[in-house]
Amino acid sequence: MAYIGNMSIMRRSVISLIFTVILTVLSQTLYGQGSGPDNTFGGVVKLDKIVHDFGDILVSDGPVSATFTATNIGDKPLVIYNVVSSCGCTDVEWTKQPLKPGEKGTIKATYKNDEGGYPFDKNLTVYFSEPKQPVILRLRGESHKKKLSLGELYAIRFGNLGFKSVDIKAGNLSQGQSKSGEALVANLGSKPLNVKFENVSEGLTLRLSQNPIPVGATAKLVYTIKADRSLWGKNYYYATPIVDGRIYKATVRPSSEPAVEAAGTEAVVADPNPELGSGKSRIGFYAITKEDFSSLTKEQRDRASVPVASESTFSFGKVKVGTKVKASFEIANKGKSSFKVYKVDSESSRVKVFPFQDIAPGAKGKLEAELDTTSLPKGECLIILTLTTNSPSRPIMNLFLTGWID
Repeated sequence: MAYIGNMSIMRRSVISLIFTVILTVLSQTLYGQGSGPDNTFGGVVKLDKIVHDFGDILVSDGPVSATFTATNIGDKPLVIYNVVSSCGCTDVEWTKQPLKPGEKGTIKATYKNDEGGYPFDKNLTVYFSEPKQPVILRLRGESHKKKLSLGELYAIRFGNLGFKSVDIKAGNLSQGQSKSGEALVANLGSKPLNVKFENVSEGLTLRLSQNPIPVGATAKLVYTIKADRSLWGKNYYYATPIVDGRIYKATVRPSSEPAVEAAGTEAVVADPNPELGSGKSRIGFYAITKEDFSSLTKEQRDRASVPVASESTFSFGKVKVGTKVKASFEIANKGKSSFKVYKVDSESSRVKVFPFQDIAPGAKGKLEAELDTTSLPKGECLIILTLTTNSPSRPIMNLFLTGWID
């Protein structure tokens, strides 16, 4: 009876945990309309920016606000129907009246900044009258409880070049398009710093907003990633910093502000990238590449594949460490074209995913995987499988392996 009771508690805990993780995963895999040159969407709207970085702020600063400007570049009125925040910590207001061709409207977001010091990265999902798919905007920054020195803020060092992180999230990337973003770096030395990059991955370009970087100053590292149809799902792009003509191995100073994670996420099994961090000489950028469905007609969408998983969660119950668990997810294709999975990503190297067969219209298929629990920590376990697909309605699917390691 005790075992049954523990399993019941575990199920309730896992359900709560999955809900928490789904919110976290969605913040990384929301599939907004792919952007064209200069942040244009569908040829009808142009945004002045899609990311606002507050940088380093203090909790004592109170709420902070950012404004995004949308310009109607189409030939008919444009309406901002709705803006949905991924978090209750962000309030949003926007222009309600229709925008005539050439007119501008605004989306103002206010981050409450009242939850304690930690990095934040929030999504705003914007629904326009055109294009039909939503546009994703991002608010990010790092809130601190106290003022920190430049060396404390940029704790990862390649010589005198400081980074906050060398594992940089670039967000979603649609095929046929490019994705740009920026990260701050700092000169922690006593003289101007000359920086260049070598061994840059194909598809990645980098530039600094100022180079040399003045003493005690920061510079924007602007990155652009170009999609490649040979790459789907989550992929890393690397570069080696050359600081004053020399390659350094990274040193990491312990943070004075430990990262705050959502309750329960300690059960999520995810391997750190072994190519990055202390003693390594590279920085990495990762993007999630999906299909671009923005040009599909309504008829094409109606004839596309529609995958439906009978269960999005496979629970393997309670097992001993070292057990090999076989998992199976049944997927039905309720669409009118074959369903294809381009790639399955697992954050854990302990998961082996077996080849997936395309599913014909009206048919069913299975995604099968095997989890080796050797060396996994005891307690609740949650592993996320992310599928990149050919379905306009489900370009990204998340499936979950859950259980208890004894």
